Amino acid sequence: MIKFFKLDSVEKIIATLISIFAGMVFGLVVMLLINPIMAFGGLSAILLSGVSNGMTGFGSVLFNAAPLILTGLAVAFAFKTGLFNIGVSGQLMIGAFVAVFIGVEWGFLGPLHWVVAMLGGIVGGMLWALIPALLKAYRNVHEVVATIMMNYIAMYVSKMLIEATIYDTVRQEAREVIVSGRIPKLGLDELFNYSKLNGGIIFAIITGILIYIILEKTTFGFQLKAVGLNRDAAKYAGVNDKRNIVYSLLISGAIAGLAGAIIYLVPGTGIKLETKYAISPYGFQGIAVALLGMSNPIGTVFSGLFLGYIESANQELQSWDFKREIIDIISASIIYFSAFTLYFQKYAKKFITRVFKHKGGVSNE
Repeated sequence: MIKFFKLDSVEKIIATLISIFAGMVFGLVVMLLINPIMAFGGLSAILLSGVSNGMTGFGSVLFNAAPLILTGLAVAFAFKTGLFNIGVSGQLMIGAFVAVFIGVEWGFLGPLHWVVAMLGGIVGGMLWALIPALLKAYRNVHEVVATIMMNYIAMYVSKMLIEATIYDTVRQEAREVIVSGRIPKLGLDELFNYSKLNGGIIFAIITGILIYIILEKTTFGFQLKAVGLNRDAAKYAGVNDKRNIVYSLLISGAIAGLAGAIIYLVPGTGIKLETKYAISPYGFQGIAVALLGMSNPIGTVFSGLFLGYIESANQELQSWDFKREIIDIISASIIYFSAFTLYFQKYAKKFITRVFKHKGGVSNE
């Protein structure tokens, strides 16, 4: 009998769906407590806004999902290799500054301008991840401590660099990227009838596929995961543990830097320098995306699309007299319930085994 899919994968998918359902129910309860009359309308706005507006709504989903997918992939890649990169926000901010600086100042590059700006963002994020990578590899400094501290340094460094180089005193933010430095729309804005949509979502999905291939289909990826699973055993087997730790965080930082470029290499969006300059929230949202996607690159792409779908309900939700923080509560609740994934998987396994296994449609292999 042909074995169509692995039992473990189906268990994880069902467990994730249960987590999403539980999070939605919790969100509904919160809305009922806040405004019982509008609660069901608010929930319907969250569930249907991405499809009720046709192609425009779907375009909004894709636009919101692109940075979430990339930051999720940055976190997920580190997870897969046994590292917890909490510094995605800082790497994103440095990558964003480098990308925007090139996008503002290097117009002489012509048609290659936006490509170089994106590559600059990738290099910026990678270099910012190099410091905690070296500390982890050669001094065994825990990456959580090193990366989270680098977030605060990145926050102030990026602010000082912007003020010194590309600051717009009138708008109190970085100057807007010139036309040649913006990520091309590749016809997606017309296809989905959403003017903000550009090629960022395509780059995000391609990145997810590449990360999957690296981790699952290459010797390099196997070595990275081996070091993450058991550093001493991998070293005994001849794997260079220090080098692979550095590579892992560099790749994670590069993806975060790409996310920064995707966010800001667009028209009308400058890096804002408000009175209380804050760490970018995208890095922490990336943790949620990675957890919901169970650190699987393909799963992370879909979880990013899902959370982007929820985010697209922002304006619709306000029409039902709810603030957008409800979306954050639901997202957080979904991640909280994801912590019970293993518990859910136990029941999912019993259900799948009972329904499908005797038909030969699943495999434990």
